[in-house]
Amino acid sequence: MIYFIVNYSDKHLSRSNFMKKYILGSLLILIGCSTTEKMVINGNLDNAIKEQTKTEKLEQIFKDSETFSKTITGFMLFDPEGDSSIYAENENKYMIPASNTKLFTYYAGLNVLGDRIPALKYTIKGDSLIFWGTGDPSFLHPDFGTDDVYNFLSSFEGKLYFSDSNFNDENLGPGWSWADYNSYYSAEKSPFPIYGNVVRVTIEHIEEYHLAKENGEYLINPKIFNKYIDDGVLSDNGRFVLERDRVGNEFEYAFTSDTSRYETDKPFHYSPQLIVELLSDTLKKNVEYLPGAKLPSSHEMIYSMESDSLYKKMMLPSDNLLAEQIMLMISGVVDEELNSSSGIRYVKDNFLSDLPDEANWRDGSGLSRYNLFTPRSMVALLEKLDEKVEETQLLDALPQGGKQGTIRRLYANKDGGAPYVFAKTGTLSNNYCLSGYVITKSGKKLIFSFMNNNYVISTNEVQAQMDEILWFVYENW
Repeated sequence: MIYFIVNYSDKHLSRSNFMKKYILGSLLILIGCSTTEKMVINGNLDNAIKEQTKTEKLEQIFKDSETFSKTITGFMLFDPEGDSSIYAENENKYMIPASNTKLFTYYAGLNVLGDRIPALKYTIKGDSLIFWGTGDPSFLHPDFGTDDVYNFLSSFEGKLYFSDSNFNDENLGPGWSWADYNSYYSAEKSPFPIYGNVVRVTIEHIEEYHLAKENGEYLINPKIFNKYIDDGVLSDNGRFVLERDRVGNEFEYAFTSDTSRYETDKPFHYSPQLIVELLSDTLKKNVEYLPGAKLPSSHEMIYSMESDSLYKKMMLPSDNLLAEQIMLMISGVVDEELNSSSGIRYVKDNFLSDLPDEANWRDGSGLSRYNLFTPRSMVALLEKLDEKVEETQLLDALPQGGKQGTIRRLYANKDGGAPYVFAKTGTLSNNYCLSGYVITKSGKKLIFSFMNNNYVISTNEVQAQMDEILWFVYENW
């Protein structure tokens, strides 16, 4: 007797070398002999049935989901070790990725930028130093400690001239919401970022509890008791006090005052005139603007921070400015001119031409609603990242469920163990995506991409449904 067990995975990556992964058929020929000479095939058969059963259960979760009936959802779960798709829904449909775009930016930086970030291009003519920005966002950034450029410029004894003639781009990306211009996450991109292109403001909140006064008297009824209340003093234990003596009518009075401070960032509008004003103030020496100075091919270069530190800072809090500046720096490396679109075009042509579906990639951060990727292309990109970056370094650069980054309060291990979801979020109004890796209970590393678009329900509801599915994957694979 011959048994044929065929396992078809009919949804996967495709195009060129990915096509072989798109439809995977595995044929097991099990030959049964006489009852006295049977081969031991039950183990293989049981494993195949178990695999089929858990995949069917996963499919049923999607079909029964009331949440996903209210969203447009694309999903793909892929086994890189077995080189096969486990399960997929709408994996070939284009979706708005939001900040999942930063995975593309991360991969682009890894392939084009070196170990350290290009910080400044310059040339010296006589007693004058003329410099051009590279797009490096670390200069005087409040969250970075780099001072290479500052030390170089402040120590130069001649005249300083800034030129932005190599900048050929818009300050805001295509498809960005114009109404967000005043929000920290829409800081303008520029050739020479300074202070993160934001104004960091300290806001003070004062909360005080004291007896109300009017016309110099406490608001007390009867008014005569004003003379029985001591002058108020600041409470030494943070507790409001108004207490009468056991015998007599004198009242002890102590008020409370609690002051707290927090910081908020507001973008400023880029202009070369503002940059030289800020530089002059910071360096304590005059810096002039030289608009017509073209960047010579024989220029010198200064480097600043380590690239890996910048990528991690972009990925964990999902910093939009850093992502945009990385794409500007990439364009400056390959073409001298700072233009995000040319940088994106270069990366697509040289490193992403084999994606299953061509990426409609428009900015570095994912703020643009013009960005459109498919779940299977996200999976293919994550497979490329997995092959390029050492595992510990890659997982450390990603948000981790219940531990760090934008999912530190989401997708935690329900058994209280180590994080099992390592993934980049992507959030815009009515859109929520999550793409990355699941380390299952058995130690298997799987790649997944969840893309949810065009819903009007709560994002919390979408996240809860995704959490259920990811935990199912963790426990069963």
